[in-house]
Amino acid sequence: MNGSPPLQGERVAFTGRLASMTHRQARQLAEEAGGSATDRPSRQTTMLVVGEEGWPLDDDGAPALDFQRVSAWRAEGCEIRVLSEAEWLHLLGLQERRDDVRRLYTPAMLGQLLDLPLPVIRRWERIGLIRAERRVFRLPYFDFGEVSMARRLSELLAAGVPPHKLEDSLGRLSSMLAGMDRSLAQLEILSRGSRVLYRRGERLLETASGQLFFDFVAPGEDAESPVAEDESPESIAFADDDELTDRLRWSAEDWFREGSRLLEENEAASAVEAFRLYLMERPGDAEGNFQLAEALYRLDNRAGAVERYYAAVEADHRYLEAWTQLGCVHEELGELQSAVDAFGIALEVHPDYPDAHFHRAEVLFRMGRVENAVPHWRAYLEHDRRGPWAERARQRLEESRTSEVE
Repeated sequence: MNGSPPLQGERVAFTGRLASMTHRQARQLAEEAGGSATDRPSRQTTMLVVGEEGWPLDDDGAPALDFQRVSAWRAEGCEIRVLSEAEWLHLLGLQERRDDVRRLYTPAMLGQLLDLPLPVIRRWERIGLIRAERRVFRLPYFDFGEVSMARRLSELLAAGVPPHKLEDSLGRLSSMLAGMDRSLAQLEILSRGSRVLYRRGERLLETASGQLFFDFVAPGEDAESPVAEDESPESIAFADDDELTDRLRWSAEDWFREGSRLLEENEAASAVEAFRLYLMERPGDAEGNFQLAEALYRLDNRAGAVERYYAAVEADHRYLEAWTQLGCVHEELGELQSAVDAFGIALEVHPDYPDAHFHRAEVLFRMGRVENAVPHWRAYLEHDRRGPWAERARQRLEESRTSEVE
């Protein structure tokens, strides 16, 4: 390293859960880079690093006490820099670690990392709470930090923290930490509640109940964008009328939305019927068949799920998640070679698909073909270094090396 160490003379403290390492490891790195590190910030602190997995919001929705203290000291004239975890890693020249924080993850990987059910992640994307940073043949990849913040905000709202308090806290965080604008947008979406309205003609219909809402859009105003029930004080709910409660008049899109909602709420049997009604009008639709397969799987109808997953990939041969789900169900049924083949097709479509690498390695391991599994575990670790699957991949690789020595 040329010149002075990057943290020469800096007194560093950390707040929030770090995504790339433990606080102990971070303090050690700070000291190796020429600085000193403490468990808690003080008036002598010159740098506060904010972890990007557990953003600094306490259980009551207020900014973490460490953050509040630093904010007050800065107002008094203390020169304390506030850096995100990624900015701090960049300062240390730890590009690989920084890439870990900014790495993109598939829904299944995020489910493992953040202990989130896949239907929750899919619902969050559907309502705009999280956005796919990129897609590869229908497969979305998400930014870890965005999903992590969505989870934290969702937990706090569910615990009864008022939205206005969270808005105030995020505003205070954004005054010192860049990148909070997206979190404020997430809060706005979450605080509208679980109802999602969509327009049919000149009326708004709430998907859960079929209830009619009048939104009094003036002539010439935008009448196409969905509006949440509490978005306008002029929105008034009326009792259902015969036309709207007669669901046989619903369009295919209506039934698809209803099936998605029911599946997200673990009403799989009703979701099956909704998706079947959708497929009566769109029998060759890949997404409809995939969602029906998901609902059938929730009902432990694995044979039915397999057939619908195959219908999905027949409609779209590059449907990565369908191939992966096919492989997983074949494995559960003990059809190991079919599982290996399904994961192999997914990797032919997308050679860098992490989920397929991991699952194929595990099935090959189960078949006793450890040598064939090793390259797939290694490939998975190129995409994930810290989740439960990564830990298992490292363990399997270590076991394979030990057996070779013996």
